[in-house]
Amino acid sequence: MITVLVVDDDFRVARIHSAFVDRVEGFRTVGVAQTGAAALAAAEALGPDLILLDLYLPDVFGLDLLNQMRVAGIEGDVIVISAADESETVERAVKLGVANYLLKPFTLNDLAARLHEYEASTRQRRPRTVGDQAEIDKIFGRAEPAGNVPALPKGMSVETAKLVRGVLLSAGQELSAQECGDRVGLSRVSARRYLEHFVARGQAQVSLRYGSPGRPERRYSAT
Repeated sequence: MITVLVVDDDFRVARIHSAFVDRVEGFRTVGVAQTGAAALAAAEALGPDLILLDLYLPDVFGLDLLNQMRVAGIEGDVIVISAADESETVERAVKLGVANYLLKPFTLNDLAARLHEYEASTRQRRPRTVGDQAEIDKIFGRAEPAGNVPALPKGMSVETAKLVRGVLLSAGQELSAQECGDRVGLSRVSARRYLEHFVARGQAQVSLRYGSPGRPERRYSAT
């Protein structure tokens, strides 16, 4: 069972999010907090596996709170749930290692999808013995030996590439650039850059879906 701490400044919204979490199999809410101070205390006391973190808290910005948690030794993973859609905020969240970023408003299905993606990622991270350097390189996002791995193009980050790759691996179906971007918290154009990069590296494949008149939609899946 994955334990969850819900952090939101509006107690009614926090209650709704908590109810959403408890409806997803394998997840259970263990605490709710409306301020940064309360969230820090709850995280220290409860040690949740996952924190659903709003950014606009009355006493601290959510990403600053995340920094405080890491300094305090709180290692719970974080999914940001916020109306903040500025690219700088999303990029900072990625650099801080958040597991996902979900924009308000959203549906139960939207949240459930992120939670299932998180659950899949935790299975991949279960402790095991690595056999050699190649295995370690794979964990760090390098599928081939160092000499054969091209550097990411300028303007692309390793952290975001890992998020996009994770979405592809856990999706179980083909995704458009827009759908992938929505799940990661990127624009369609940015998501497509990463997806096309994976296609070029042989880590994804693309198919064309023909619908309404005009250019066909490109759909991506992991290989």
